[in-house]
Amino acid sequence: MNKLTVFLFLLGLVACKQEAKNETNEAPVTEVQESMKSETVYPDALAKVFEAHGGLTQWKAQRTLSYVIPKPNMPETHTIDLWSRQDRIDTEQFSMGFDGEQAWLMNGSGKYEGDVGFYHNLMFYFYAMPFVLADDGIVYSATPDLEYEGKKYPGIQIAYESGVGASSKDEYFIHFDPESHQMAWLGYTVTYRSGESSDNVKWINYGDWQEVNGLMLPKTITWHKYEGRTILEPVNSVTFEEVTLDGKSKPDVFYAKPEAGEYVTIQMN
Repeated sequence: MNKLTVFLFLLGLVACKQEAKNETNEAPVTEVQESMKSETVYPDALAKVFEAHGGLTQWKAQRTLSYVIPKPNMPETHTIDLWSRQDRIDTEQFSMGFDGEQAWLMNGSGKYEGDVGFYHNLMFYFYAMPFVLADDGIVYSATPDLEYEGKKYPGIQIAYESGVGASSKDEYFIHFDPESHQMAWLGYTVTYRSGESSDNVKWINYGDWQEVNGLMLPKTITWHKYEGRTILEPVNSVTFEEVTLDGKSKPDVFYAKPEAGEYVTIQMN
């Protein structure tokens, strides 16, 4: 994702990728709405979130991200080229990846039964928050604060221009600590299989961070039960270990389909 220019509608407070106009809102309600008045590449509130996590300049200086998800009996090693978004997942039983144009799967001692087109970069987008919200083709808008255990977290709604990615109808809601501006919650919808917009927003807590090359990246993320925007008890967590960031790229052959692999169709919504 690349830099976007924010267009602010006077009443809707929607920031889009086009030249910003000099408009003002005389009755701002939240910090996010107030921040969207400025002529910056990103909403001011989101820019502060980026800075709280080490800054976009430092993030964009990195080329290769790798981490391990320690699943019981079958850890997954994920490797991603942050510029091209080529990726690869390796386990003892199978490997999968995306070569920049097509997804592929290579089964070994075990057979992967899931949807490769959906999973090959799924955890990357959860892990690389908040920085993936600086990608190209994004439409920013204000959203109500999220309240959890008596504390209010300001937020920004993220939508995508038509045709961006495999699921351009997906929506995200990033909510952050009002004092530190560190990311705290992510709401998201899933439209990959249906192709239809959804109002079922799932919620992940981001409360456990680790510093890697000057950037604050997740150590553990936790899904919660929910009733609409009411956050309930935690139900599942994913931990990220052996995290590395490197300014150098891997050769294209690393992400290419192995000879024993097969290409897999990615469903485009």
